[in-house]
Amino acid sequence: MSTMTKLPTTTVGDIMNMPEPEQGPRIIAVANQKGGVGKTTTAINLATALAAVKQKVLIIDLDPQGNASTGIGVDRKSRKIDTYRMLIAGVKLKDAIQTSNVPGLDIVPAGVDLSAAELELVDMEDRERQLQKAIGDGAHSYDYVLIDCPPALGLLTLNALVAAQAILVPLQCEFFALEGLSHLLKTVERVKNAFNPELEIQGIVLTMFDKRNNLSDQVAADVREYFGDKVYKTVIPRNVKVSEAPSHGRPVLMYDMKCAGSQAYLHLAGEVLRREGHVSV
Repeated sequence: MSTMTKLPTTTVGDIMNMPEPEQGPRIIAVANQKGGVGKTTTAINLATALAAVKQKVLIIDLDPQGNASTGIGVDRKSRKIDTYRMLIAGVKLKDAIQTSNVPGLDIVPAGVDLSAAELELVDMEDRERQLQKAIGDGAHSYDYVLIDCPPALGLLTLNALVAAQAILVPLQCEFFALEGLSHLLKTVERVKNAFNPELEIQGIVLTMFDKRNNLSDQVAADVREYFGDKVYKTVIPRNVKVSEAPSHGRPVLMYDMKCAGSQAYLHLAGEVLRREGHVSV
């Protein structure tokens, strides 16, 4: 039986009745050092799904490619105050936040300068805590802060893991998925031991699932066997609408609400909220 048949039957109405996060904001890093796994797609569409059910959400685009900013329609010309200036120049979070076209969803965009931050952070005091300091108490009005990390385990990702309370890992259904994940989890353990003992794995979400491909089923089964309940029941399918939406500067939920990708991200939001309602403090 295909893993896709196991999706929960969550509706928007069900999610609306779920418990609020115990403490806000909840800061979650969306990270995987491997590129092309649906990380940014997951960040913007999970954020949109959470905003759709009346959560106040902020995305911090920490990827120098700036795809999260593009994916929710932030023009590159309007990114003069961005994550680079927040990290390196001391710009306050409130001054870097921009509203998006998605009600309830704001963003700190990323510009091309962010690629230089890896080098400039090296010589800074508390280089791994610059994002944590920048966020400070400036995000108190949000329920969730999602940090879209770059596809590398450098200083930008380290800043995200130090600032975050939890990490959400998008994992592509392919042969080398588990190998790449093991490297990330070792990094998470090092960050917990050295900088952020409260950091936890919020969950692992299987992405780019192709029900026509037996390999997708096998990878999903292997990941679930190894990581158990840490793996979300929801899987994100390969979906044309999900791929098309960023070129229109819109999350897929605003591009085509009824497509399989949009419904999967709504289900994922439901699972995230369920888990957050039972976070152990």
